[in-house]
Amino acid sequence: MDSLELLRTFNEVAVSGSFSRAARHLELSRATVSKYVAKLEGRFGVRLLNRNSHAVSLTDAGVLLLERSKPMLELVEATRAELQDRALTPSGRLRISAPHGIDQTELPALFNTFLGYYPDASISLLLTNRLVDLAEEGVDIALRFGPIANENLIVRKLLLMGLTVCAAPMYWKSRGVPSHPSELANHDALISTHLNPSSKWRFQVDGEPLEIAVRGRLDATEASPLIQAALQGAGVLYLPTVMLKPYLDSGRLVPALSDFVRSDMWLSAVYLQRRHSTAVHRAFLDFLESRIKAGKTLR
Repeated sequence: MDSLELLRTFNEVAVSGSFSRAARHLELSRATVSKYVAKLEGRFGVRLLNRNSHAVSLTDAGVLLLERSKPMLELVEATRAELQDRALTPSGRLRISAPHGIDQTELPALFNTFLGYYPDASISLLLTNRLVDLAEEGVDIALRFGPIANENLIVRKLLLMGLTVCAAPMYWKSRGVPSHPSELANHDALISTHLNPSSKWRFQVDGEPLEIAVRGRLDATEASPLIQAALQGAGVLYLPTVMLKPYLDSGRLVPALSDFVRSDMWLSAVYLQRRHSTAVHRAFLDFLESRIKAGKTLR
């Protein structure tokens, strides 16, 4: 029998001064209430209640237990109510991990909009390009680009990400614009080791995947230094379009091979399998999905 249930039964008898009244309030039989109190006395090895046919009174040990257990039971009840509220009402803190470069998308603005809808919710955002262990690091939801290999995670695909091959006009003028992905083997690649750890860029040719081994003198875990190098004419980029859009729009970077870029790069929300997720967890995923699936790509 749950110790909390035994304590709760004892407290009800002690406060009401009657096994019968306690039984009615707890919706138990009088015999069950009596058994629970006897079981508690057996566990502590001390009598807690004086009983006769007319009344029930506390022993000295019973007074001590009532004093000590009543605040604890009140705390347990308050915690239970709060947890049930969190299961129904979005509240509490979400710990979310996301890759660097997310600040160049509309997602941070969506986070703020979500918090505006749910004033009792809060978000801790961990920006990292490494693969986060959700259980070990206490992360509720991880936002990730690309395929998800861990079968123990629930994957919720949110958005198909557009990719772009591009370089500065001066680079294309000097090295020539490729007409087929295979020609990239002769170019200087600026390699994101987060998206392409094996220094291979994947394309689609006639509906079939094609991997091209690229080489370059600069690679980085972050997109920003690669973009800055590309703007100086240092080489070719292959990154999510949303990260490149301001430079593409201004003409400082010029796209190429648009007919061959891969179309299987998803932004996904991944999380551990849970039977009872909190309301704020469910609300955030539903909100994010509804907002960013309103369009086909991040703008």
